[in-house]
Amino acid sequence: MSTSKILFTNFTCQMSLIITLIFILLSSYSQASSSPSPFKRIYAFGDSYTDTGNTKTSTGPTAFNHVSNPPYGVTFFHHPTNRYSDGRIVLDFVAQAQSLPFVPPYRNPKADRSHGVNFAVGGATAIRHGFFLKNNITFNLVPQSLQTQLVWFNKILESEGCKDSHTTPRECKAALGDALIWVGEIGANDYTSILGSSLSRKTIQVLSINSVIGFLQEIMKKGAKYIVVQGLPPIGCITYSFSLSSADDRDAAGCVASANRHASTHNAALQGQLSTLRKQNPESVILYADYYNAHLALLKNAAKHGFEERYKACCGYGGGAYNFDVFNTCGSSSAAASCDQPAKYINWDGAHFTEAVYKLMADSFLNGTYCNPPFHYLITKKIQSN
Repeated sequence: MSTSKILFTNFTCQMSLIITLIFILLSSYSQASSSPSPFKRIYAFGDSYTDTGNTKTSTGPTAFNHVSNPPYGVTFFHHPTNRYSDGRIVLDFVAQAQSLPFVPPYRNPKADRSHGVNFAVGGATAIRHGFFLKNNITFNLVPQSLQTQLVWFNKILESEGCKDSHTTPRECKAALGDALIWVGEIGANDYTSILGSSLSRKTIQVLSINSVIGFLQEIMKKGAKYIVVQGLPPIGCITYSFSLSSADDRDAAGCVASANRHASTHNAALQGQLSTLRKQNPESVILYADYYNAHLALLKNAAKHGFEERYKACCGYGGGAYNFDVFNTCGSSSAAASCDQPAKYINWDGAHFTEAVYKLMADSFLNGTYCNPPFHYLITKKIQSN
């Protein structure tokens, strides 16, 4: 055989091998990208940022007690669903990303709970409700706290025979082995409630974070292993904060500087406690979802995302720079209509965000750089455990 024929044959074999390898890689990528989520259910906790229907107009916090009225839900559902937004919230997008149905509220006994339950309650606090009553604080609070949600969660687990991972390991694994635990932000209501009282923000910080950590320890005893914990958003960038502050209390983003400092300090302390918790529970995967910096990044690039109003409420009363009146909030007779294009607004009702914002927040947690460790790390660990 001539040298040229040998070279040609070798070249042909090499090309064939390369093509085969490329085909295998592409096939593997296609299978991975189209593979179903490793999670079969979601259990969620938190306050109004995560609530999908546990709160109604008759049971909600004093200042935002019209959630069952239009125009709530106008964008996606086209009717109120007791979500504090014009449409879907972060948890809804998380569920959709996992190819799961929307997570039903615990207070709907007729809902299909086979794919999870949402225990979040609008107005809920991290600290026990009794603490606030003891200190004569009742304004804008609901009786349910994170501890209430833990009680509800335990009832669900007990109905499936799960007491704890040591006593009933098989039942708890069946209930929680394929479950994603989503702990939405919780603690903002604790800080808001003490305005005008003698309680210090440091006291609230310590007690609320201890409550969250204690809650996480309890659910891990049950067998929860895949957990996402959201931090506080930049509270100073929420519309109502402007009505509670002086005009000179502003930061570089134009938000209320003092409120954002408190939120940032809280988040730093929470992350420190989560780091310790990870070391104590190496068998669990605990992610921190950085709501604070994800939202600030959104504000910085608001125009890029199509937002024209950064601080003005889409659904509110009074017009002006903020279109917000705490005595005439969204859904009331004075604020029965919203702006024409909610997707151009960041703030929905003066305390919560529009669906457009929640969609971006969810994407920043699931696919972006605002989860620590990244969300794909949690997915990988879950797949490896199967």
